Amino acid sequence: MAKVIATKPLLIMLYGFPGSGKSYFARQLAENMQIAHIQGDRIRGELFSEPRYDKQENAIVAQLMNYMTEEFLSAGVSVIYDENTSRTAQRMQIREMARKKGAVPLLVWLQIDADSSYARLDKRDRRRTEDRYSREYSEHIYSKFLGIMQNPNNEDFIVISGKHTFPSQKSGVFKRLTELGLITHAASAQNVVKPGLVNLVPTSGRVDMSRRNILIR
Repeated sequence: MAKVIATKPLLIMLYGFPGSGKSYFARQLAENMQIAHIQGDRIRGELFSEPRYDKQENAIVAQLMNYMTEEFLSAGVSVIYDENTSRTAQRMQIREMARKKGAVPLLVWLQIDADSSYARLDKRDRRRTEDRYSREYSEHIYSKFLGIMQNPNNEDFIVISGKHTFPSQKSGVFKRLTELGLITHAASAQNVVKPGLVNLVPTSGRVDMSRRNILIR
């Protein structure tokens, strides 16, 4: 099946717990849409043999991601920005970049409960494409990261379940893109499926979520 082409360039941002399936969703979407997949974890992994995830390193990765994004958007190519845009200021900056380049920004929030997302982190397999460059999370680092996340507030976004299969997630995103007039009804209709769930209830391990400020709706 031919890839879906948006009527104008898109800049898709991702938000969600570590382990919510953002990179998997991004890779699958890039296989179904004509869109450039810019993956922050891969850029970091290629540049740094032992990533520190400190402020300086984060700035370098963000600068390269933003440069690549601007170049693709300038060429009229849609982009999926595969980095957890966890802070409001970061999302505002990326939205402004999109507007300057005449692109439409869209935030996709992958929602999943914290226990299930943390259980996924223990099951990551470096042989898989989406896991090859992913960060390793201890329980402390995971809880600390959740504590600094800022939910979208007064922002345009779409919510999809991190527990649904990709075809179901894709249907939700394509429905919104159709409503915005960014893809045709025909293209959207080819990708409508009934929601499918996968069993991600953790069987072991608990996380102290007393610091988290994320509400699952």
